[in-house]
Amino acid sequence: MDLLNHLIEAPVKSTVIALHCAGANGSEWRQLDTDLGPQFKLVAPNLIGNAGADRWSGKHAFTLSDEAASVLSEIDAADEPVHLVGHSYGGAVALRAAIERPAKVASLALYEPAAFHILKTSPDGRTALIDIDVVATEVGRNVLSGAHYAAARRFFEWANGQGSWATVDAETQDRVVRYIPKVCLEYHAQVNERAPLAAYRRLKRPVLLLQGEYSIEAMHVIVRQLARAVGPGSVQTVYGAGHMGPISHATVVSKMMADHIIAAESRSSQSESKSQSTRRAA
Repeated sequence: MDLLNHLIEAPVKSTVIALHCAGANGSEWRQLDTDLGPQFKLVAPNLIGNAGADRWSGKHAFTLSDEAASVLSEIDAADEPVHLVGHSYGGAVALRAAIERPAKVASLALYEPAAFHILKTSPDGRTALIDIDVVATEVGRNVLSGAHYAAARRFFEWANGQGSWATVDAETQDRVVRYIPKVCLEYHAQVNERAPLAAYRRLKRPVLLLQGEYSIEAMHVIVRQLARAVGPGSVQTVYGAGHMGPISHATVVSKMMADHIIAAESRSSQSESKSQSTRRAA
């Protein structure tokens, strides 16, 4: 009987869904899993095109909603609102999932979400998007010709700086080369995302927007524009980091994200307790 009572009263773990950047996989979030501790269940899926994940069907033009479909299934299966985490492309997918299920999101923690459509909302963003489109065209041309290695190097160095490709190990290079055709689909989805900036104002949940000190200007513009929608107090800078901060500065970034999630969960629990007390008093 004591064992039965213990099982019945065991607390339900809150769910955190963490979405990786282009060319990475769910293992990107191992440090976050450690920092969150046992009270949370971390779900870190491999996105479409990765090993163990579904392949894209090709039945229509690819959208962020297509990528977010499996995330929405996880959200719908959860009993309570979930915390969403994302890096770069994963951040753009997390934003799409959040505006499709706003009531089921407990918090957002995003590192430089590559929501390129947001660049269209400011003059400096539109200038940055022209430069990005040049890179995307070059990457796409190389993919079409079969020069996947050249495409992967161009994509990687656009995000991480000239010469950065040579600094990563062969295994990482091979993974990005295998993934690079999917990057072309992702770019189309990111640029053509239909959500206006105003849509993010409806996310009445705690939001953390992280940016690397040395990241390219386009990412800083996206973070600034998002902060206009969700609140300027949401932005923090990871000093010494670039666009790959969740990997290069995993200890710092994961700690910042975990602290945000734990604080949001605590506030939510306190709010729920007050609501229950009010209902009992009534």
